[in-house]
Amino acid sequence: MSNSSIVVCEWCQETQAKVIKTSVFWELPDGNRAIEITNTPSIECQGCDMLYQQEETVNEIEDQLLLIDTNVLADEVTYDDLMKVPRKLKRNYFRY
Repeated sequence: MSNSSIVVCEWCQETQAKVIKTSVFWELPDGNRAIEITNTPSIECQGCDMLYQQEETVNEIEDQLLLIDTNVLADEVTYDDLMKVPRKLKRNYFRY
C-alpha cells in the first residue's frame, strides 16, 4: 500500500478512503500487556470517519506476534520493525 492512495471504504463503500499510516494498540497473545505499533498501514475514510486496518494487515500483525518472542518487544515498535523480528516458527500453522 502506498501512502495516500485512494481506496474503496470497506464500511461505507465510498471512494473517499485513503491509505495512511497510524498507531494501533495490540494485546500480545499471552495477554500480559499491550503494545503500540506505530506507522501501521491503515485506511481512513472521509465519508464515514472510519479508521481501520485491512484484514491482511491484521492477519500479518497477529501471525507475527504469535510467531516471535514477544518478550523482546518494547512497549512501542514500528510496524516495519515488528515485521523484521525473527520468527521462532516459519508460519502460523493454525491459519488455513
